[in-house]
Amino acid sequence: MEVRSESEVQVRSEKVLPLQGQVIQRTRLKVWFIRVCSSILIWTCLVQLIAVWELYQPRLFSGFGGYTKMSVHVEETLPSPLPLLPARNYTNNGFLQVSCNGGLNQMRAAICDMVTVARLLNITLVVPELDKTSFWADPSNFDDIFDVRHFIASLRDEVQIIKRLPKRFSRRYGYQPLEMPPVSWSNEKYYLQQILPLFSKHQVIHFNRTDTRLANNGIPLELQKLRCRVNFQALKFTPDIEALGEKLVRMLQERGPFVALHLRYEMDMLAFSGCTHGCTVEEAEELKRLRYAFPWWREKEILSEERRSQGLCPLTPEEAALILQALGFEKDIQIYIASGDIYGGERRLAVLRAAFPKIVKKDMLLEPGELRHFQNHSSQMAALDFIVSTSSSVFVPTYDGNMAKVVEGHRRYLGFKKTIRLDRKRLVELLDLHHNGTLTWDEFTAAVRQSHEGRMGQPVRRRVIADKPKEEDYFYANPQECLCEGKTCDDLFGHDNSTAVQ
Repeated sequence: MEVRSESEVQVRSEKVLPLQGQVIQRTRLKVWFIRVCSSILIWTCLVQLIAVWELYQPRLFSGFGGYTKMSVHVEETLPSPLPLLPARNYTNNGFLQVSCNGGLNQMRAAICDMVTVARLLNITLVVPELDKTSFWADPSNFDDIFDVRHFIASLRDEVQIIKRLPKRFSRRYGYQPLEMPPVSWSNEKYYLQQILPLFSKHQVIHFNRTDTRLANNGIPLELQKLRCRVNFQALKFTPDIEALGEKLVRMLQERGPFVALHLRYEMDMLAFSGCTHGCTVEEAEELKRLRYAFPWWREKEILSEERRSQGLCPLTPEEAALILQALGFEKDIQIYIASGDIYGGERRLAVLRAAFPKIVKKDMLLEPGELRHFQNHSSQMAALDFIVSTSSSVFVPTYDGNMAKVVEGHRRYLGFKKTIRLDRKRLVELLDLHHNGTLTWDEFTAAVRQSHEGRMGQPVRRRVIADKPKEEDYFYANPQECLCEGKTCDDLFGHDNSTAVQ
């Protein structure tokens, strides 16, 4: 047997130890690498699961919570959302920032238009900024009113939407985007030929006005349907707003059918339109001063009675009471006032309340604490009115502003729910004839009903007036392209394949 000296053993040990250390080090590196890869994989799966959960958990668990939902809310009535679709893969031509202007429903329509423009131009849309400088001075951000995660995820197969610009395009880093308002009522040719080339020079464009910047008609069918998809599916209110709106609807429905009366007799509307019929001299002066205080309200000197005779004024509360009675509404019908503060307060509501004692408003149905979060946030309050108005038995707007039109379109989409579109020009004539004794009550009632037989929200083709987009029917009031498919359109609208032209 060979016997090694102690020195030889020590030398061999010194050679073996480094080899063992290298093996251990390699093993540790492999374990570390496996752990890193596993962690990345787990976190990726977790993020995807959270995204899907946040998108669909309200629908999946809508039956829980201690009560059975009784409301006919928009999102509950619409078709169930599709599974999360894969993101659309396209070459991005730039980034579009938009600053919406106006009230909630004007901004809502604008958001639908801007998503459609982004899809047309293959650009990335930054989550829109809401108006904070208008008469209402509402500080709400997009995610204070709409479910931003749902908005982004539900449209990912059409257009990429991001919450903020990449840092390299931030103003903080000195980048200045091109600011401009697109031309009103423009078609796709304008955006393709005049706006798209600008993105090759300016990677970021900021539209600082967005109201009615896309035409009502002459737009490709797939783009019209995208406008509808954004409006009816992607723009979902926040859970807090949805829950409180559904509670209002539930409370009203438990008491029976109800009418949502959009009584647009509010200070901003009267000041802007110059309509002072029924106001005192002092009130008329107050409204005039307010009109001069806002430079973007261009018309300053307005003849109120001339406007009224043209049908350009909202009905007064007293006029609304007479019209509702003439249309056959019973005294015990519930009437929900879907508007802000009525100019003149309870004094101006006295006649309407005497005719219909079951008049209610948000603050009469809800506890003060429930509305506290929404105070001084006019757009959030308008969102509650929107939910109630789309769910009401009948919707009656006294002025054809943005809320009246957008709610009308939603009600058409929900199955042509009854919406009475008041012909104010005709009604003013009839009201004056009744007041001066020319028409008896029975004659007045018959004339009111006859003039509104075809204005109850029935299926009808959108009216087109060439080169006069302001005077033709608004797309969002009657999105006919989204209300039927194929032969069913002929059944609804008749066999004329084109909209009526006047």
